[in-house]
Amino acid sequence: QVQLVESGGGLVQAGGSLRLSCAASGRTFSRYAMGWFRQAPGKEREFVAAISWSGDVTYYADSVKGRFTMSRDNAKNTVYLQMNSLKPEDTGVYYCAADPSSRTVVAHGGDYWGQGTQVTVSS
Repeated sequence: QVQLVESGGGLVQAGGSLRLSCAASGRTFSRYAMGWFRQAPGKEREFVAAISWSGDVTYYADSVKGRFTMSRDNAKNTVYLQMNSLKPEDTGVYYCAADPSSRTVVAHGGDYWGQGTQVTVSS
């Protein structure tokens, strides 16, 4: 069982930065690939980024490549999403997800989800 709690969302102007965190409970955190997804109002939830259990491999949606960086600290049971050069279209609720398989996380998230944190980018 893994419980996920996101934090770090907020209101920022276009061009600004935010750093999201996702803290996980459970002793097996280091065995899970992790991902970030987002959902804008009226739209379906979409993949943003993912990281392998070891942190060696990362995956990004084309829309965020070069602007967002995902990392993890297994000693702290936490993953991060550093978001730079934010755009209004990055607005949405950001969720983290966990699954033993990186492929599953990239495809549709996985077994565990957090409650989400709101990110609003003003123009």
